[in-house]
Order: sequence, then C-alpha cells, then structure tokens
Amino acid sequence: MSLRHEITRHIVATYLPDTSAADLEPSLDLFDTGVVNSLQLLELIGWLRERYRLPVEDLDLSLQSFRSVAAIQDFIETNTPTGSGDAAGASGGKTH
Repeated sequence: MSLRHEITRHIVATYLPDTSAADLEPSLDLFDTGVVNSLQLLELIGWLRERYRLPVEDLDLSLQSFRSVAAIQDFIETNTPTGSGDAAGASGGKTH
C-alpha cells in the first residue's frame, strides 16, 4: 500500500467514516473543510509518530505540514530515516 493511500485510509476511517477513501482528494485542506480540528490534529500527529516512528519532539512542526494528505506525505518522506515513510515496516507492525 502506498504511503498516500495509507494516510488517506487512516484519515477517512478516523475522521470521515461515511466517506470513501477514493473521494478524499490529496490536496483537500483538512482544516478549512473541518475534517480535522485542533484536538484531532494532536491525535493524527500521535498516529503518525507511532506508525512512522517520527521523532516529533525533535521536529519543527508546522500546521502547513498537516493541512492535506499530500502535505502529510511530504512531511513523512522528509522526516523518516528512509525517506519512504515505511520506517515502521511494510506490515505496519509496532515495535516495543
């Protein structure tokens, strides 16, 4: 599964349960459209931190980095060790 598709599926499942993943455009502004609010953004960042092992405490976080699926994908690709966003493994497994 591609990085963009995985992010899209998570956002749809978590914040838009009555929407198809195919209907969520990668450039849709998640904040202006009300898909994600400030509390949900914290939850989303937590999911990204866990799923992609992002050291969010050490990163310069900007609202722009989470404004759309495309922006989130760019953020992950820029900030994961491999640059591919699959730092947690292709299976999506967690490490302890």
